[in-house]
Amino acid sequence: MAGLLFVFCFHSAVIAQDTTRTSKDTTTGYPQQDIVDFFKSKFKKQQVVVDTLIKGKLPNSDFTYTILPAIGYTLQTRLAIILAGNLTFKTSQVPNQKLSSIYGNIAFTQNRQFTVPIQSNIWTKNNKYNFVGDMRFMIYPQSTFGLGGANDLVKDENKMSYQYFRFYQTVLSEIRKNLYGGIGYMLDLRWAIHEDGYADGHESDFAKYNPQTESVSSGIAFNMLYDNRANAINPDKGFYSNLIYRINPTWMGSNSSWQSILLDMRKYFQLSRKMHRVLGFWSYNWLVTSGNPPYLDLPATAWDAYTNTGRGFIQGRFRGKKMLYLESEFRTDITRNGLLGAVAFFNVQSFDEWPQGGFKYLQPAGGVGLRIKLNRISNTNVTIDYGFGKGGSHGLFINVGEIF
Repeated sequence: MAGLLFVFCFHSAVIAQDTTRTSKDTTTGYPQQDIVDFFKSKFKKQQVVVDTLIKGKLPNSDFTYTILPAIGYTLQTRLAIILAGNLTFKTSQVPNQKLSSIYGNIAFTQNRQFTVPIQSNIWTKNNKYNFVGDMRFMIYPQSTFGLGGANDLVKDENKMSYQYFRFYQTVLSEIRKNLYGGIGYMLDLRWAIHEDGYADGHESDFAKYNPQTESVSSGIAFNMLYDNRANAINPDKGFYSNLIYRINPTWMGSNSSWQSILLDMRKYFQLSRKMHRVLGFWSYNWLVTSGNPPYLDLPATAWDAYTNTGRGFIQGRFRGKKMLYLESEFRTDITRNGLLGAVAFFNVQSFDEWPQGGFKYLQPAGGVGLRIKLNRISNTNVTIDYGFGKGGSHGLFINVGEIF
């Protein structure tokens, strides 16, 4: 769930090799600082010591967590009250062990939305297996704007509401170094689906496509993953590629039989050895290859796993059977201690037209952002971005962890 602004922050760490808070960044050589260090230096008498409570549970391991009661604002939620938690750890101390993470939050929003997402990325010892999970429960009033790329932000707004449960779980096994293959199960269950329709009364694309009050997509996913990034939360170099082929047969409970392919690729270039300066590229391509998924299961803006595609546009702004997406971002430190950073980004997306098919429109967006170090040990940032999209769209986009 994106959209966090600080109210109060609390985190702790148990690091076998480093139990102090004065470590130096291996790239810059300067002492690093996060938001907790900053506040502790200003309010020393209010420090909370909890390390001893954790050491007995996870000895000889890297273990950090963050608890963040917060308020937030995004285009799709407006004002939100959020309790977020982030846990990062290593399952062993072997060299090159990848960092595992679990993220979850509970949010109540001004748009009467209630969301509970829990996402996990767990690496076993020596990175032999990778367990990737995504669970969500949502009560979610949200506007949709029809299919394809020719929709108007005001004229084609169709207010909808529904309840949603997602369960995705994938197990990947190492084929060779950094290359994994595996299988998973994916379930998307929606009920109490309701639309208000367009203001001028003309028939909506939802009504034309396949109006449903309930929908089920249940199927098997085959995965191929390559990932040589040391830290997925805030990569400074490396390459990531994930190919997912999803099959949703009716015998597994799906309303209709359909299939899709998702190809997610990310590349990072470290531009400086003296400071954190990175150029990143992200390609996200989500294609329905056969059948007709439920309307709300179609590829759509910001409906990737972490709701991050399309900064500059509201979630669900564009939707179709095929989605092509490309983004680039430049990241740099503002302060030598890593507490503050900045980014500039640009993205473009295109969706096929319905029902005729074919790509006709490009939807560009871009913006700038601020980074605040939430946890220097896991290198987790709070990202505060302002994006501008085609057609007068603009807004604030806030997250925990880099966008890609």
